[in-house]
Amino acid sequence: MQVPTLAEMTANSESPEILFWVGCAGSFDQRAQKITKAFATILNHVGIKYAILGKEEMCSGDPARRAGNEFMFQMMAYQNIQVLNSYNIKKIVTACPHCFNTLKNEYPELGGNYEVIHHASFIQQLIDEGKITLLEGGNFKGKKITYHDSCYLGRANNIYDAPRKVLEALDAELVEMKRCKSNGLCCGAGGAQMFKEEEKGDTRINFERAKEALETGASIIAAACPFCNTMMTDGVKNSNKEEEVEVFDIAELIAASLQ
Repeated sequence: MQVPTLAEMTANSESPEILFWVGCAGSFDQRAQKITKAFATILNHVGIKYAILGKEEMCSGDPARRAGNEFMFQMMAYQNIQVLNSYNIKKIVTACPHCFNTLKNEYPELGGNYEVIHHASFIQQLIDEGKITLLEGGNFKGKKITYHDSCYLGRANNIYDAPRKVLEALDAELVEMKRCKSNGLCCGAGGAQMFKEEEKGDTRINFERAKEALETGASIIAAACPFCNTMMTDGVKNSNKEEEVEVFDIAELIAASLQ
């Protein structure tokens, strides 16, 4: 897709308007790579000058800190901060709420002060400014879409409206789950739970959450987090509904509807 790295851009004496922080999921997970491509498609479409760190980007350290390995977190964070500060980066956009929360709220105390924006808010800004125009009667017109709130976007950072406004721009019918916004239910992946076996219980939390999404009658479950995407997809498969219900990131829905 010809996405420039920061090193390449700097070599040409250029600097980007924004740094697109891809994150581990967006880099290595096959499903999340599609989200990365969709967001890059949107950035290319609106003509924003952006770059990625490429191989200079380490994990933000979120899973290490959540799992209790503070030493590992600080090592990763310091390395990232050194790289970001050496490039004099001011503005970062990421498609992962975990990266967003860590870079925005936890890096400043280690010397990393940046304007950090989640892609939901960023896409909403682009729509509000008229930079993104969507197809009339696009692919999702009239379809029922339900939105699952990511914990790190919603409860941790109070971002509830931006992703919903993005979905409303699609001319779709937004249907809410019983538990939504500040009362939403976690998908089960946060707090480094994504990387460990679950404890004994009656049901997996993502099966429970997917069931709530399916009860809305929506044919699309929208998420704004690669972890949530994985967990909701697994939950839909567990209910044998993958033929009828699809899980998409909001960036994919917008990228598929660009004029």
